Amino acid sequence: MNWLAFSHGAALCASLIVTIGAQNAFVLRQGILRSHVGKIVLLCALSDFILIGAGVGGASVLVERYPTFVHLVLYVGLAWLVWFGIGALRRAVKPTHAVLQTASTPGVTDTPAQRAWPIMLMTLAFTWLNPHVYLDTFLLIGTAGAREPQGSRLAFAIGAMCVSAVWFVGLGYGARALAPLFRRAGAWRVLDGAIGGMVLFIAFAQLR
Repeated sequence: MNWLAFSHGAALCASLIVTIGAQNAFVLRQGILRSHVGKIVLLCALSDFILIGAGVGGASVLVERYPTFVHLVLYVGLAWLVWFGIGALRRAVKPTHAVLQTASTPGVTDTPAQRAWPIMLMTLAFTWLNPHVYLDTFLLIGTAGAREPQGSRLAFAIGAMCVSAVWFVGLGYGARALAPLFRRAGAWRVLDGAIGGMVLFIAFAQLR
């Protein structure tokens, strides 16, 4: 194991992943709700593993050769972000009964109102339709990994993957510590309003 390359991958991934973007905000919200956290963390981590491996393996070069595909993915992702952002703002104005019930009930380990499959599909959408995922995880980490010597690229990718796994586990399960704060409707209004505004800002900032 080339530990220097490992540290390079870990440091780069850490500098990119800590930004509270749309995906992280979703993981944080579900962590507070204690709703299917394990499935969400696993899907996010596995998706990052695939994207990091593909990027470091040289797939980023293919994306550069097909800019039309990049733009298609970008605008589909932006449409998804706008849709979710508007939904979050609506929840901020009028919180749903299920959210308030979960937030006010101590010791709840799962949210009955949220079925597993819709949450898993939403997690995949936030990951694979998110333009920032391709920019950060796929292109930036992939390009940086490609600059490493041939024998060090695997260590670089493993370092980035380890940080990604630790981050999502910490974000998903660490959010439970915030649960007492979110026993009030006002806290959910603030969180959903902040998430909705941030997601819409991200979406419209990409329209250039």
